[in-house]
Amino acid sequence: MQEADVAALQTTLAALTFALSFVLGAVMNRTGFCTMGALSDIVSMGDWTRMRMWLCAIGVAVLGSQALAHAGLVDLSRSIYTGARLNWLSCLVGGFLFGFGMVLASGCSSKTLVRIGGGSLRSLVVFLVLGLAAYMTLKGLTGVWRARFLDPVAIEFAGPQDLPTLLAAGDETLASALRLVLGGGIGLALVAFALADREFRRFDNLLGGIATGLAIVGAWYLSGHLGFIEEDPNTLEQRFLATNSGRPESLSFVAPVAYTLELLMFWSDSSRIVTLGIAAVLGMIAGSFAWSLVSRSFRWEGFAGPEDTANHLVGGALMGVGGVTALGCTIGQGLSGVSTLALGSFMALGAILIGGIAALRYQIWRVERTA
Repeated sequence: MQEADVAALQTTLAALTFALSFVLGAVMNRTGFCTMGALSDIVSMGDWTRMRMWLCAIGVAVLGSQALAHAGLVDLSRSIYTGARLNWLSCLVGGFLFGFGMVLASGCSSKTLVRIGGGSLRSLVVFLVLGLAAYMTLKGLTGVWRARFLDPVAIEFAGPQDLPTLLAAGDETLASALRLVLGGGIGLALVAFALADREFRRFDNLLGGIATGLAIVGAWYLSGHLGFIEEDPNTLEQRFLATNSGRPESLSFVAPVAYTLELLMFWSDSSRIVTLGIAAVLGMIAGSFAWSLVSRSFRWEGFAGPEDTANHLVGGALMGVGGVTALGCTIGQGLSGVSTLALGSFMALGAILIGGIAALRYQIWRVERTA
């Protein structure tokens, strides 16, 4: 493969990822897909409908991703989620910070992108703060703190930390069988739980859950299969094209927001390209914007007052720091990470949910105290 072919393939991958995320942005806007909203519905009203949509998405993502891995189309063991080093403290602390922040900011990072497309100036401010905080945690001040105090607290495994590999104890044949058993069992159980409720079985709920899960699977296929080349013409080594991590990636919306801002700031640097993560960020906003125009739901939205502004600024910062520290957001760890069955992803997801519930309880306390 020549350099021109590599460049053309990178452009194609970015375009396909944009198209995939465009559809996802429109679907999330239409269906109200939102992890924070799902938690809020449960805490305030005991309504599990949106949570079932989210669990359905996880189930579909697990089934599809593990099927790709079993078929040999994507090597999930090379992703950032399944590395041999389990940074458990980073997953827990980062996940909690992200979960708390998403409630203060009225939605997680993916919901922020959807709301920008719908006309929310509040979410645009959150986007900028989140991106700045994420970049600082990747390469700046909070990144130093992360690397010094959190990341060193870890467990080293002999191989990848996904559950099939860990349970198989190095037996590849057994790991392959467990991938089908665990992936199929977990995925089907989550989908069955979602479908068990009659109120859930409506078109928009099914669309939100199934389409979001399939988007995760599609992104794995693009980066891990179509974007994989055996021999880079410059290094003569294997390479995953157009990914910021240099590994197979699926959808995530914290670090890619930082990379989007970085690209805009260093646009004149011809060595920089639109990666799959950046394309996904732009596609989500564009898809949501398109749907808001079609449905005539586009509305300009600003802050309600100083307290509302402060909450969103703090929430955006917490999501940026927490999302990078935990290696992902509700989509990055909750869907993409969990779809690999990585132990750290389950830990990060649990911490995100706990952080979100804690923030909702805090907001309820604030309202009651004021009253």
